[in-house]
Amino acid sequence: MRIGLLTEGGYPYVSGDARLWCDRLVRGLEQHEFDIYALSRSEHQEDEGWVQLPPQVGRVITAPLWTADDDGVVYGRRARRRFAESYGELAAALCEGAVGDTSGESSATEADRFANALYGLAELARDEGGLVGALRSETAVRALERACRAPGARQTARAARVPELLAVAGHLERALRPLSLDWYEDDGLGAVDLCHATSGGPAALPGLLAHHFCGVPLLVTEYGVRLRTHYLADTESPPAVRSLLTAFHGRLATETYRRAAVVTPGNTHARRWQERCGADRAKLRTVYPGMDAARFTEVGESAECVDPDTLVWVGRVEPAKDLISLLHAFAEVRKEEPKTRLRIVGAPTGPEGAAYLGHCKALAAQLFPDEAEGLHAVGDNPVCFEEIGGPEVPTLADAYVAGAITVLSSVVEGFPITLVEAMFCGRATVSTDVGAVVEVIGGTGLVVPPRNPKALAEACVTLLRDSERRERLGAAARARALELFTVEQNITAFHSIYLEIVSHTPVRRVLLDNTGEPLPFAAPAEAHVPGRWTEHSTRVVARGGPGWAAGPPVSATPPFAAPDGATG
Repeated sequence: MRIGLLTEGGYPYVSGDARLWCDRLVRGLEQHEFDIYALSRSEHQEDEGWVQLPPQVGRVITAPLWTADDDGVVYGRRARRRFAESYGELAAALCEGAVGDTSGESSATEADRFANALYGLAELARDEGGLVGALRSETAVRALERACRAPGARQTARAARVPELLAVAGHLERALRPLSLDWYEDDGLGAVDLCHATSGGPAALPGLLAHHFCGVPLLVTEYGVRLRTHYLADTESPPAVRSLLTAFHGRLATETYRRAAVVTPGNTHARRWQERCGADRAKLRTVYPGMDAARFTEVGESAECVDPDTLVWVGRVEPAKDLISLLHAFAEVRKEEPKTRLRIVGAPTGPEGAAYLGHCKALAAQLFPDEAEGLHAVGDNPVCFEEIGGPEVPTLADAYVAGAITVLSSVVEGFPITLVEAMFCGRATVSTDVGAVVEVIGGTGLVVPPRNPKALAEACVTLLRDSERRERLGAAARARALELFTVEQNITAFHSIYLEIVSHTPVRRVLLDNTGEPLPFAAPAEAHVPGRWTEHSTRVVARGGPGWAAGPPVSATPPFAAPDGATG
């Protein structure tokens, strides 16, 4: 079948989110054809270029989210009225109702109001050639102001002043840029069998429009819920701005989950967020991220480690990882097990991460003065900071094999990738109970509350003193990881979901036989697979076409390259 893969800030660009799992998915499903529709986040990302694409990628169409030139479209009176009505309804849906409340008749009404306004703007953009100028106009700001001042608007919305209104209007203009794209015709997303959005938010918006205009089914995958990301990131905006933007992202998430044929969260933590935003449980299928286990296989087959008295932490150095608590916990560990060492392996992310790393190094020097065996010997700190690629840890596998126990100390975590890598390596783990950690571990490691150095230290000491238990937990962790978190498991799951969605999707084109009579069951799910599945005595017309439609016969199967010896 032909899949429209929708990405935002990731694949096929060299850097960005979801790049690796998208590439593995496309390469693993070589029996399907992929069209990639990518939204870029920055000029730098575009300048870095694309990864090498496999032959099953038919075409790549890109558009920037970080900039948009004025489309030069001048609306007539009727178009201006349509825009004011639709944008006003959209703004009203953001100002009314309780944010985050997805229960009751009022919530359903607001969801419908938001959806009708969104698709009204999309239809206007399609008819007139774009929305960029209109979304930046004074009309948009005034419509937003009227909605904020209307009876029934929330208190936080009524408090918005001109600077806040301008900020919200600017954000909505950027978020709604996909509405002005020319992707939604019969030769674009209208020609695919299925749209697969690799995240919520902007990536799912083209899928919503393809479903609205062309009836293309939509699959949404979220390994990190975009709405949750927005909540955590938007902490410095004024309350009025935060309230309105939170309402927008919440309404968009609700509409995405409502229109999607299937939603695939990456873990139970993400699933709970989606259910809270109105996702139907019947549509949810948990699909864990697929990870490459090959480079960790040899490590996992060996029960030996370089140093049984060493704790290892691996990851990005940033405040959310809470290395401060880890260092304080290690100070308690040293009181019980003086020979223990701690290796922190990872690089900082951005200026904030670099500053945090400097703070951690200063704390380590304060808590653990350099130790020396004698008066004339050079001391050594029991805590060392390293990066992957250095002489001591050239690869990730070398980092995990360097110690007996892998520690995760985060206070915020989505799907803990480093934890799964440690499990592939057969390492016993001590982790904080955040995000999807408990779901991933499944009883094969020790879990403690976050921001609790004493509990973290006690768990580490327990495993340091019991080598047999470490080996049992490590073996169980490796078996669990190989069963649930491999690339093969991920690809198999999505292949089944693709077939399930297409098999339940009504045919969007009517198939006629030689006499002009419709064939209602001429394009079953297997017709999308190359092979001798269909007869040649059919032709295709648009739904509702006349029975006397003329034209040369057209095969019921899409134009795939037939294998040797096959026809059709």
